[in-house]
Amino acid sequence: MPAPREPVFLARETYRRRRLIDAVRLLPIAGLLMFFAPLVGGAGTTRSTALAGIYVFSVWFALLFATWGLVRFLARAPEGVGSDPLDPERPGGPPSEPGTTEEPPAAPDPTPAS
Repeated sequence: MPAPREPVFLARETYRRRRLIDAVRLLPIAGLLMFFAPLVGGAGTTRSTALAGIYVFSVWFALLFATWGLVRFLARAPEGVGSDPLDPERPGGPPSEPGTTEEPPAAPDPTPAS
């Protein structure tokens, strides 16, 4: 039986950054649910087209502002928006498992065989 692994300790800044990245990833799903919410309400009631338009644009603007806010929080990090703190390829990233050296797959030969 393999020995239990020690829990990975993440610094507070790295943990918060990962949670912000998760929140940004969940925004499209939340938006989709909010756009479909009026359809679930029931077909027995009549709805005003103007109110439906106001609802759709309100949800759209709320998603825009939520994305803007989350990206601003991510941009305040020392590495900027596009960096992933747990990426093993970046310098200073988490160390890889000992004894695991993965070679990238070899590129196929572009010349056709005759």
